[in-house]
Amino acid sequence: MYPTRRTFFQQLALAGGAFSASSLFAQAHAAAWLEADTRLAHLTPQQVAVDEDYWHLIQQAYPASSSNILILNNGGVSPAPLVVQQALDRYNAMINQGPSYYMWRLLDQGREALRDKLALLAGTSAEEIAINRNATEALLTVIYGLNLKRGDEVIGTLQDYPNVVQAWRQRAGREGVIYKQLNFTFPIEDDDVIVREYEKAITPATKIIHVTHVINWMGQIMPVQKICQMAKKRGIEVLVDGAHSFGLLDFTIPSLGCDYFGTSLHKFLSAPVGTGMLWVRREKIAGIWPLFCNSKPQGDDIRKFETIGTRSFAIEQAIGEAVNVHNAIGTKRKEERVRYLKNYWAERVQKLPGVRLHTSLKAPFSCGICGVSIDGMTIPEFEGQLFGKYKINTSPTTWENISCVRITPHVYTSPADLDRLVTAITQIADKRK
Repeated sequence: MYPTRRTFFQQLALAGGAFSASSLFAQAHAAAWLEADTRLAHLTPQQVAVDEDYWHLIQQAYPASSSNILILNNGGVSPAPLVVQQALDRYNAMINQGPSYYMWRLLDQGREALRDKLALLAGTSAEEIAINRNATEALLTVIYGLNLKRGDEVIGTLQDYPNVVQAWRQRAGREGVIYKQLNFTFPIEDDDVIVREYEKAITPATKIIHVTHVINWMGQIMPVQKICQMAKKRGIEVLVDGAHSFGLLDFTIPSLGCDYFGTSLHKFLSAPVGTGMLWVRREKIAGIWPLFCNSKPQGDDIRKFETIGTRSFAIEQAIGEAVNVHNAIGTKRKEERVRYLKNYWAERVQKLPGVRLHTSLKAPFSCGICGVSIDGMTIPEFEGQLFGKYKINTSPTTWENISCVRITPHVYTSPADLDRLVTAITQIADKRK
């Protein structure tokens, strides 16, 4: 069952273990956040999205909210809440008292509890969840692990993430797999237009469709569920890049209808940098070779994808505190708040002379990420002025039909922060007249 905030707080009070009642989150925030949750219980997520008293409480959990640099590149890597940073420090200190004991004999035992916690958030079985280091590792595990042969076709897009594009191209170059890339001009506000393009590209040789849930360059939400429904009718598997959707959009992985799903946890979930997750449908596990060696490479245990050698157990175990923070807010509340923040600034600049948005502002087609450009300015010049004069950190994007500055707020971002952004864009655009 997908966890509710009320269920989460009840479980937090009753359960033991490293990530429940004894957690740093419970000590620092549980009482105040439960009180705030009770006050807002009668409101819809959309109504909570504009309650600044509530979000001020949330912002206090993030040290980054007080930074002199305004971080609006959360689509790349998000700052972690303080309790996540403290957990990481605590586990690192513990390990360094004696790594061979504290790491292998103690912290390693926490992985199954963490797997359960992530599975509950994902709405799936723990036996389908592998914990790794980022979306690239998760997705490449599937891309390189699929039993494809020469002539088998894969459909992706030019707008997919470069690491996965290069991985598919490598399989094509080395093994003769046919890699076909669609080319979209975003924003698109019609799901059927997108689905039809995938459908038209299918041939009898098509074995898998690779789809990015949220296009990282400018935030287009792709109709993953509809693409999966179409593909399933034709016996085609679907691999979903969920790097920018998991921990933000309100969905469960099985509800998408895909076969494989990879994500990073250091984006909207705000887990430590270098954390990720792979989901493989249970009956598909045996058919995927692990990216790293394993004694049973064709076994059906999801843990075969975790045999990567020595890694940071401290980073891994601190994920639990990030999940606690996320659950206490609630996925739908987070989604609506971040969408509200995106629209807050974007609606104010979209009518400025020379300013162009590259992202839909309609809820079905975008959430937190939005691209913006100014006529007559190169993207590096625009991004450089935002940081050089206004100390606003964004992401310059020039990639396959997309040329914009990517701006991504998070729950620790305030409307006052975005007023600063609007002022900056207004002043920069005025100088271009």
